[in-house]
Amino acid sequence: MDNAKFNPDYFRTKLPEICTIARQAKSIDELRSSLARLAHDMMFETFDEYDAFSAGSIMRVRDCAKVLVRMMTRRSEDKAKFSVARAIMDIARDVPRPDLTPAFFADLIYLFLGLQGRGPGKAFYEHHLIPSPLKDREAARERSRQLDQLYAEVRQRLDKSMSGLAPESVRRRAERREKILSVLGASEEKWYDWKWQIGNILRDAGKIGKMLTLSKEEKQAIAGARKHKLPFGITPFYLSLMDDDSTRERDRAIRAQVIPPGSYVTKTVAAKYRGECMDFMLESETSPIDLVTRRYPSICIFKPFNTCPQICVYCQRNWEIDDAMQPGAMATDEAIQAAVDWIRDHPAIHEVLITGGDPLAMGNRKLDRILGLVAAIPSVERIRIGTRTPVTLPMRFTDELVSILAKYREPGKRQVSVVTHIQHPYEVNPDTAAAVERLRSRGIPVYNQLVYTFFVSRRFEAAYLRRLLTLIGIDPYYTFNAKGKDETESYRVPIARLLQEQREESRLLPGLSRTDEAVYNVPGMGKNYLKASSLRDLISILPDGSRSYEFHPWEKNISTDAMKTYVCRDVPILGYLSRLEAIGEKAEDYETIWYYF
Repeated sequence: MDNAKFNPDYFRTKLPEICTIARQAKSIDELRSSLARLAHDMMFETFDEYDAFSAGSIMRVRDCAKVLVRMMTRRSEDKAKFSVARAIMDIARDVPRPDLTPAFFADLIYLFLGLQGRGPGKAFYEHHLIPSPLKDREAARERSRQLDQLYAEVRQRLDKSMSGLAPESVRRRAERREKILSVLGASEEKWYDWKWQIGNILRDAGKIGKMLTLSKEEKQAIAGARKHKLPFGITPFYLSLMDDDSTRERDRAIRAQVIPPGSYVTKTVAAKYRGECMDFMLESETSPIDLVTRRYPSICIFKPFNTCPQICVYCQRNWEIDDAMQPGAMATDEAIQAAVDWIRDHPAIHEVLITGGDPLAMGNRKLDRILGLVAAIPSVERIRIGTRTPVTLPMRFTDELVSILAKYREPGKRQVSVVTHIQHPYEVNPDTAAAVERLRSRGIPVYNQLVYTFFVSRRFEAAYLRRLLTLIGIDPYYTFNAKGKDETESYRVPIARLLQEQREESRLLPGLSRTDEAVYNVPGMGKNYLKASSLRDLISILPDGSRSYEFHPWEKNISTDAMKTYVCRDVPILGYLSRLEAIGEKAEDYETIWYYF
């Protein structure tokens, strides 16, 4: 994609009529009104003369008109602290605007082209599904033939992602295991001892480098994280899922889970030095007592154990976790009892999510005690365990552990479930599948929460993951848009890409393979469901090309009082497409992204 072409001259060339309106306007207020009126008129004309437009064009004009009208309001300008109308007027009148980037021009140009029904961007498989003049059975057979053609192209995309269940992956990981055991001087018997795994968490770049080829940047990032006491650690098992070669094609997402980029270390250290609070989700504002977070009426989070066997780079709670398996992470008996008593005193709560940290990194005795305390609360109908151990430490799921979890399951009275976080098809492996099977055989369902980062955002990458997960017995539950933390910006994906993935890729899978909901986690408020466009408004395109969204609280239709909204800055679409091209993708395969708002 030629980013340089998106500039003021290109804007004036592609959209002369918009520039004419802007030059003729006597004020910003007049221009805002003129552009809003233009959007309304073009939408009305398109719907009134619908037989001259394709159905897709009509919907695109509708969507672009709604966005433009909202952007032209004074409220949107005040909320975004930026005026798109002022930028358009300056562009049209040749007023220098060095703050406006190619990403800004690209998004604005595509918006106006879409409003005119002439924007580019067809789904890359769209030509396969066309109306047939045939009738009845012949039409059905033609439809079936087209669907076969469509799936053939989808299959090519699915095959680009390597499965961790593939025979060559299993063989590769077996070789990796032997090498790691050799360096650590341990037997295969030790490998399947979860306590040995925790006792040998890898933290030092030099030691890791003896078992895995690290780039210069990875070595520096690990060293920087350790120097500045940022939480870091990798279990030997998870290290075996990484490839010891220089291509980094298959394991890119796995490395990115735990090896921080240099930008993360730099920004996190700078924020700590400035004394900034790293509690991005504002959990402190929804924590009525130590160890408990409550955002919704019927469920609360209970955090008795404040560490994990390894730390995901973009962890929501890395602000309160000191290190992987940090001593002293277990809450005191008094604090645990106080939290349990508080939950008991609030019978509206009938589901408790035990998380942390990773509660399954506790020993069996302590876990059993905590589960017993929660299960004894009369109102609790479901205990949910939030854990990443199925993929970081699958040997944790011994018969003893599974029996402890199953002990608190009483059909018709109380359910026990596990919610995990598997991020990429290459993470899925036979040991994880075996752990899931042990749970399911005792009536314990397993769900997955995917964080939609850059490293799982290629066409059909997430769709393939969901397909593999359901094959091993894990139901897709949520797909989270990566949180807007500054230090993890390299992980973030435009909201438009997640919407595109849900409607153009996930939608092609059977329903049981796409049971997850796409959500944006709003700080201090909770989940905002992205499929419901009424829960958010695109209010601006900022100078760097990022879109500014206003999210409405989930309780807006429940509370009669005015609720606060939340304004966020997304990542620029043009920059995202450029990153895709840098790893071998074609930007034109994603060009409908501009029309997901």
